[in-house]
Order: sequence, then structure tokens, then C-alpha cells
Amino acid sequence: MARLRVVLAGIPIWLLLVLCLTLGLAPFTPEPHLWEKLKMLFAGTLSRPIDIFDMLLHAAPWVLLGLKLTLRPKA
Repeated sequence: MARLRVVLAGIPIWLLLVLCLTLGLAPFTPEPHLWEKLKMLFAGTLSRPIDIFDMLLHAAPWVLLGLKLTLRPKA
């Protein structure tokens, strides 16, 4: 866990925000890929490996941002 904190501390929060707003929400129309893949996941239709990889790719910036905000040192 300490190693993860060190890695996350090296990533600026502005970069994670930019990644969330670009890769995390791309493409913007007709709906973001992540939203589409989450709907597929909850509907039970997310079964193809390419769809699972696509969901993980678009979710990665959001997960990293959440971890950075959660695991930041208490000041």
C-alpha cells in the first residue's frame, strides 16, 4: 500500500483530472463509452473481451483519481 501511495503522489492531480475529462469520457457523443459500458455491465451484456478491456481503459483515470483522493496523506 505504501508503494501505491508513492506512485500516486508522483502523479499530479491536474493530470488525472485532464485524463478523466478526456479519456474517461471519450467519445462525448452519443454517450461516453464508460457510461455505455457500465450500462452493459449492469444489464449483463458485457461479455466480449474487447468490451471489458474498453471499460477498464476508460475507467482507469477515474479509479486513479479516486485512489489519489482517498489515499492522500492527512494534513
